[in-house]
Amino acid sequence: MIAIIDYDAGNLKSVEKALVSLGEDCIVTRDAETILGADKVILPGVGAFGDAMEKLHRFGLVEVIRKVAAAGTPFLGICLGLQLLFRSSDESPGVEGIGLLDGEIVSIPPKEGYKIPHMGWNSIEIKEGAGLFRGIENQSYVYFVHSYYLKADHPEDVAATTDYIVPIHASVEHGNVFACQFHPEKSGDVGLQILRNFCDL
Repeated sequence: MIAIIDYDAGNLKSVEKALVSLGEDCIVTRDAETILGADKVILPGVGAFGDAMEKLHRFGLVEVIRKVAAAGTPFLGICLGLQLLFRSSDESPGVEGIGLLDGEIVSIPPKEGYKIPHMGWNSIEIKEGAGLFRGIENQSYVYFVHSYYLKADHPEDVAATTDYIVPIHASVEHGNVFACQFHPEKSGDVGLQILRNFCDL
């Protein structure tokens, strides 16, 4: 069973739909026991960092997520779900993130000829041996929607990168914790393969 954490953030249904299309047994829930008992856990999300952290605290989910990670359960953050795993975000100064991983979320700087938010398909440079990207060709295209991006503290955590105005850490892997800034559930066959790889961990 895969638990998709429900904290009133958008995009939960599209992740659920993608998993169902892969034949996976999944549930959208904020029940602590269900999440802690799941084989794998996904934290999707679109929206603002500060608002999301407030909801995670309100529903008692911050400690649940930390327990899932500490237990060694495979955990996947998607888009905002990646950003929340880090310490802080330029989007919400003074708001502490979950802090599972070391790094910060910073705003994409403006540049003439480029639109922010970064919205659309970009190719990714995949690190050899990255677990989420087994069987996926380097420079494959995935779908992004974001105005803030990750600068991870530890290069060894970075599983994939892309470039949009600046170099962007597009995916990270640290032990049992995985995350993507892009949306695998909106990235066609490549995205479905990424989700399948996570399900097969």
